[in-house]
Amino acid sequence: MENRAAKRLALLLVAAAVGLLPACNWTPGVLPPMQIYFSPHGGCTDAVVQEINAAQHKIRVQAYSFTSTSIANALVEAHRRGVDVKVILDKKESREEHSVTDLLHDAGIPLSTDGIHAIAHNKIMIIDDEVVLTGSFNFTKQAEHSNAENLLVIRDRAVAAKYTDNWLEHAGHSKPYTDRDEADERPAQNQRSSHKHTDARYPIPNFHP
Repeated sequence: MENRAAKRLALLLVAAAVGLLPACNWTPGVLPPMQIYFSPHGGCTDAVVQEINAAQHKIRVQAYSFTSTSIANALVEAHRRGVDVKVILDKKESREEHSVTDLLHDAGIPLSTDGIHAIAHNKIMIIDDEVVLTGSFNFTKQAEHSNAENLLVIRDRAVAAKYTDNWLEHAGHSKPYTDRDEADERPAQNQRSSHKHTDARYPIPNFHP
């Protein structure tokens, strides 16, 4: 499975590089196996929102910096229409002032934070076990309007399965997200208590693919 997915992805990337998979001039009504977007002002955010809106069953997200309300609102709407949405965020970035984490959390979307790495720098979405969104593009307004970024939309089940395996690996060591205000109060509470944290008090999220 691993070698097959890697070979498929390599072939798709080569085909895109030599111009065999242009996002335009494709057969109307047929989605290409890969679409490529660039920023600034290259339609990356619109492409992400479009794929989220098309989701039928499941969305898995890994994000570093996440401040785009357009993308966050699309995930919330997907969650409200019954799509199974789960999100892993970089622990430090999830506490930033303009992060949309509380928006997602308040909507009832299961969130966890990955703090085991220096930075959890993956920027991916896996949709319906078939579509993978990946690239340098952070889910932020700055990435859309100011930065030089890229976004790949890949439609391939073998590639999606490989990304899902990696998502699950990170979910296994991530911790449940708590409200930002609650987290700000916790250090003071910890100073007044000599009790150590237990797994029962801070359970690892039971994420399923």
